[in-house]
Amino acid sequence: MDTPFILHQQQHRVVTLTLHRPEARNALSTPCLEQLVARLEQADADSGVGAVVIAGAARFFAAGADLRELQQQDLPAALADRRPQLWQRLAQFSKPLLAAVNGYALGAGCELALACDIVIGGESARFGLPEITFGLMPGAGGTQRLIRCVGKARASQMVLTGEPIDARTALQAGLISEVCVDALTLERTQQIADRISRQAPLALRAAKQALKQAEEIGLSQGLAMERQQFVTLAATDDRREGIAAFFEKRTPNYQGR
Repeated sequence: MDTPFILHQQQHRVVTLTLHRPEARNALSTPCLEQLVARLEQADADSGVGAVVIAGAARFFAAGADLRELQQQDLPAALADRRPQLWQRLAQFSKPLLAAVNGYALGAGCELALACDIVIGGESARFGLPEITFGLMPGAGGTQRLIRCVGKARASQMVLTGEPIDARTALQAGLISEVCVDALTLERTQQIADRISRQAPLALRAAKQALKQAEEIGLSQGLAMERQQFVTLAATDDRREGIAAFFEKRTPNYQGR
């Protein structure tokens, strides 16, 4: 049986996936990333799941990629690496994805946080891309997502120096949306995920897609796509239910159709 690198828990419509490689500071080895992606794809296909939280340990969210794997990788092995496909599958997750970060989120750990829709950081959180200090550079979206998130100046400083930033700086830069005491980071993230998971599933999927596209296409294209998604939702039962529930002063009962 494979070693469980990902711990799974579900409460109501929220799944929490906890990285569990304590001996390696939660480094994202290929088997660990494979298990994480498999769990995400299971959650994506499960109508009983509305949102997913990724968490780590108290001192390390994830310390990066597994340097022992990279040490053994020559050019042909790098060209044949299956990790890019795993990261692409992770990016295709269609439901809201949140990260609860305490301690260090470095390298691939920072890239994992950047791939999430919402990041909540504990006061101990540190975000960094130290690849340059190993003669490397980010290779799982670090340069591309970070510059869209925090801007050219901050991203360039983080990538070219390898120095991490703390939680307050990450908040000011827009990398994370909230800072809280470490003991409450996971609970707060799960609270947000629970609120999200109670919304209409089709509307959540459409809104997430529109938000993601906003980073990749021009404004006029984005506005056209947003309008298309908005109009498409007009045909759903959930839209009718949501408006009816508002006027009837009751909680909506969304069915995902």
